[in-house]
Amino acid sequence: MSEIDNFPALAEEQFHPIDETALLSPQHKEHAPRILLLYGSLRERSYSRFATEEAARILRRFGAETRIFNPEGLPLPDGAPKDHPKVVELRELALWSEGMVWCSPERHGAMSGVMKSQIDWLPLSMGGVRPTQGRTLAVMQVNGGSQSFNAVNQLRILGRWMRMVTIPNQSSVPKAFNEFDEAGRMRPSPFYNRIVDVMEELVKFTLLVRDRADYLVDRYSERVESAEAVAERVNQRSI
Repeated sequence: MSEIDNFPALAEEQFHPIDETALLSPQHKEHAPRILLLYGSLRERSYSRFATEEAARILRRFGAETRIFNPEGLPLPDGAPKDHPKVVELRELALWSEGMVWCSPERHGAMSGVMKSQIDWLPLSMGGVRPTQGRTLAVMQVNGGSQSFNAVNQLRILGRWMRMVTIPNQSSVPKAFNEFDEAGRMRPSPFYNRIVDVMEELVKFTLLVRDRADYLVDRYSERVESAEAVAERVNQRSI
């Protein structure tokens, strides 16, 4: 090995070769993909809720199991203890899920506060279990005016921060008040077709990722940190 190929900073025992079997031939889960859907409005006639409900119907048609979280009554982040019933409900649903759909209205050029509050209540870690890491994510938004992508772009940033596998496709519905009938069902249109596209892609990615999620998110840096923590505990006991 040449000098340039030496790795003095590398923790060799925690540097693992790529396991192709874990990637290409994982144990296959047989149950329906579990998708949690979040929407970002408390209005009685909420177009983000209508779009979310439409997405859930399509997901079920593709064979997924869906649950929709109702954000009404969810306190502001840090405005209540984490054992608040709505916080517990949201976190349990996140742990249940294998993929998520986030759908927000665009307000003042950004996602809504209701949407952000739900995401903020989902920590990166809960007692050693990560409620979002390795899960798939589809992002959608509804607009009161012309088409925009501000909210979905922000949701993508949050998805990356939450260590989620955010699918390439997305949906943005302009002038949403024209796209839903009085019963809240979406009318046939290219915007409806796009939501079908997004949900189809989400199910495909979820089926690909969920069997491999634990391996995909296994990180060298975290293995090193865990090894150091174990060594520290052992050393303390030997003193």
